Amino acid sequence: MNEHFEWPIRVYYEDTDAGGIVYYANYLKFLERARTEWLRSLGIEQDSWLDHNRAFVVRQVELDLREAVRFNAELTVTVKVEQLKRASIIFTQRVLGKQGQLHCQATVKAACVDKQAMRAVAMPEPIHTAISAALG
Repeated sequence: MNEHFEWPIRVYYEDTDAGGIVYYANYLKFLERARTEWLRSLGIEQDSWLDHNRAFVVRQVELDLREAVRFNAELTVTVKVEQLKRASIIFTQRVLGKQGQLHCQATVKAACVDKQAMRAVAMPEPIHTAISAALG
């Protein structure tokens, strides 16, 4: 995927810790929201696939926090697919400040699972096809 997807986020008071900066675990929420919106931009609504017993779950995350972010900051979260397999996707994601400064970088591996058995399964063909098409 040559291009990356971008999603705007604003930091709310609830996102910050006692020191007034974004609590580290909330970066994971920002990343998740951007991946969900990326899927939605491809016409993939996760709730409809839950009805078909399929779900995406995060299997592995590497999070590199670079620069603190404070309340009310305007951020951009990016999504880029690094690797697409039949049952998993590896993403590179960044959280950027208004001036483009890097606040956080992450590598996220998500797996497609059978929701009841909680075992990896191949992505439904319409999902895999839509993602493959977006990758060019």
